[in-house]
Amino acid sequence: MTTVPEADTTAGSAADVAADPVREPARQRTFAWEDPSAIAAAGAGRSGAEMLAAWQTGTLPPPPIMRTLDFDGATFGEGSAAFRLTPREFHYNPLGTVHGGVLATLLDSACGCAVHSLLPAGVFYTSLDLTLKFLRPVTIQTGQITAEAGVTHLGRRTALAEGRLTDAAGRLYATAISSCLVMHPA
Repeated sequence: MTTVPEADTTAGSAADVAADPVREPARQRTFAWEDPSAIAAAGAGRSGAEMLAAWQTGTLPPPPIMRTLDFDGATFGEGSAAFRLTPREFHYNPLGTVHGGVLATLLDSACGCAVHSLLPAGVFYTSLDLTLKFLRPVTIQTGQITAEAGVTHLGRRTALAEGRLTDAAGRLYATAISSCLVMHPA
């Protein structure tokens, strides 16, 4: 027996949408990304610094999360990383500010890549935890924000990085501390 799903009536008719300013037609966004398994395979024989440099120069495409959240770009150094993002409406939560998860992803990316920049080929990492402190809301009016992170400890099994999220004027919006597990080949 085949069942036909019921029509979605939650969107309302065109007349309902026109009569209710809160229910205006939905906005849309389209983006594309490259195959993440191909990116990982292309980076397999490279050190963390080599892989990050290849992302920065465009030799390797960035990871899909950068396209998903519309990061503006990234820069990398020895034991450091920075990611930029210009807040957009699609980053918002129901309260009219950028969702904390977007800010967490930006800081997690900076902290993780700062650790990655110090790892030799064949050595990988994964985040163990991420502690955030949100200090003020981020909105479209904030303008471009930057998450900068640096490694404060790199051991054989664990690494620690600290990050800061600031605007163009240097105002602090959030801080992060990330612990990473360093994984060596068997």
